[in-house]
Amino acid sequence: MVIDQEKELDQILDFWIKNAVDNKDGGFVGAIDGVGAIVKNANKGAILNGRILWSFSAAYRFNKNEKYREMADRAFNYLSDHFIDKKNGGVYWELDSKGNPVNRRKQAYALGFAIYGLSEYFMATGNERSLQLAQELFWTIEKYFFDKEFGGYIEALSEDWSPLDDMRLSLKDANEPKSMNTHLHILEPYTNLFRSWRNPILGESIKRLIRVFLDKIIDNETAHFQLFFDYDWTVKSTAVSYGHDIEGSWLLAEAAEELHDKALIEEVNNMAIRMVDATREQGTDTDGSIFNERDGSHLDTDKHWWPQAEAMVGYVNAWQTSGERKYLDEAERVWNFIKIYIVDKINGEWFWRVDKDGKPYIEDEKTGFWKCPYHNSRALIEVVNRLKK
Repeated sequence: MVIDQEKELDQILDFWIKNAVDNKDGGFVGAIDGVGAIVKNANKGAILNGRILWSFSAAYRFNKNEKYREMADRAFNYLSDHFIDKKNGGVYWELDSKGNPVNRRKQAYALGFAIYGLSEYFMATGNERSLQLAQELFWTIEKYFFDKEFGGYIEALSEDWSPLDDMRLSLKDANEPKSMNTHLHILEPYTNLFRSWRNPILGESIKRLIRVFLDKIIDNETAHFQLFFDYDWTVKSTAVSYGHDIEGSWLLAEAAEELHDKALIEEVNNMAIRMVDATREQGTDTDGSIFNERDGSHLDTDKHWWPQAEAMVGYVNAWQTSGERKYLDEAERVWNFIKIYIVDKINGEWFWRVDKDGKPYIEDEKTGFWKCPYHNSRALIEVVNRLKK
């Protein structure tokens, strides 16, 4: 399993090196279609570029391959030169293909992924400017997005930090001021930043975030994430996202471990096992693959690339926590599904999604605003590192 996954990691990242580098306008291209053709003049998103920076930085930390260092340097230079708002702070949401801002809104989620990439790049290279930028973005999130009355973080603000009527992360999301997704992807970079910057205020922010998940976001009866909320944490959604549940199970455990709080670690680990079990029992097909989501009686049976990747880590983490072999067996089943159905053996990288029978949607982008090398490369690095231990 480990050898196969190390090989697949190289194949994924080689795809990005060969196909996604923008030799004309700098950085990386904004989109590649389902059969591997570059989408001309596609805009460039902050999420994609923060995730590219994280992926190549983590890969370089993982095996010290200089080609990954070169790509990490490229990603850092582009993000710091073009996405950082040098007047108001934060990061722009979207640039045109030449690197000019076209959507200057400030999404907390985007700042989070910039911190994630910058903090990983610092750990990989020792670049002090990267750490400084990550620290500045942390203070920016705390200053502008933290809800001092009800706790947690709001979704988005305008370029100059004034309120927005539409705070949605994407068109498919509910227009509510708080979401599970944004909180998860603030917790994730805060944890990563804390590894190299043991700032006590950052540590307290991580602890507050974990409590928000345990006390507000997770439904204690079902062990599923609730997805959208009003300012006061009134739940404003009914859907269950199986991929986020199993991803969150290990990200919460990771965050608690980094704080070295034994009582909190035990509480989080118990909930993490419940979350994995809920996904395993309700959101898993007979072949071990993970369905997309459920809303009431409707089950979306498509299998997206990222829940399969996150399931591998979630199951391995559950095995490490509980010692129960069944979770490791589930990780193996998901990995087999990925190899057979998700890996694109013709055009490279992974399909965005396949249907219940494993047929890919070739019209979906191979890379784009949301399709990135982060979920799959991270899962492979995490599983290999955990199994080698």
